[in-house]
Amino acid sequence: MPWVLWIPATVALALVVLPVAGLLTRSDLSRFPELVTSPSSLRALRLSLETAALSTVACVVLGVPLAVVLARARVRGVRVLRAVVLLPLVLPPVVGGLALLYLLGRNGFLGYLLDAAAGVQVPFTTAAVVIAQTFVAMPFLVVSLEGALRGAGDRYERVASTLGARPWTVFRRVTLPLLLPALGSGVVLSFARALGEFGATITFAGSLEGETRTLPLEVYNQAEADIDSAVALALLLIVVAVVVIAVARPRSLEGVRA
Repeated sequence: MPWVLWIPATVALALVVLPVAGLLTRSDLSRFPELVTSPSSLRALRLSLETAALSTVACVVLGVPLAVVLARARVRGVRVLRAVVLLPLVLPPVVGGLALLYLLGRNGFLGYLLDAAAGVQVPFTTAAVVIAQTFVAMPFLVVSLEGALRGAGDRYERVASTLGARPWTVFRRVTLPLLLPALGSGVVLSFARALGEFGATITFAGSLEGETRTLPLEVYNQAEADIDSAVALALLLIVVAVVVIAVARPRSLEGVRA
């Protein structure tokens, strides 16, 4: 490896680490346990973990088939479809929240149908938090899985097909095993992204304590009332995210063979 790469690598690392160090220097560590264990903080943390877990399940259920379609479909328009799927990666989260609001809100066409047919209103509920988190997190899973499928190629699936395996059998016995290492990576990234989601959530779900106020929203709320509490909760969010990524990230991503 050329030694000169250490220079931009060090700058990049500092760009990530120094802001966290700034939070540490600003925090009142003697009051940290008291600040992060207040009832409102614990409710926000529990809601964040629960909704992030639910949205990650939704990402897997919906994102795995979508990634397979993007990687294996041989139809026109796949590139355009991929660009649309990855749109939440580049959209400002607030724009994503507005889009969801005008789809599922009382004045949105799908929200109007749900309200008229079943009396269901989605915005400003816990379900809206899960939908907003899924909207912003699913592209991370799809990108991981599609890249893995394209990298692996389709020769194993073609061999299975020539041996007489039906498409569903090929999917279960060949495609899914190929996806497993990337699936672990995608799940971790999706969960971490959902855990830190803010803009789409506050726009689409609001900030109702105990119902839609997740930990990032509690940080924002506390920043206007008690900056020490906001800093402590921000550090807690960072610690939880780092633990999730460090513990759950598959060893295969580190180049270590089991």
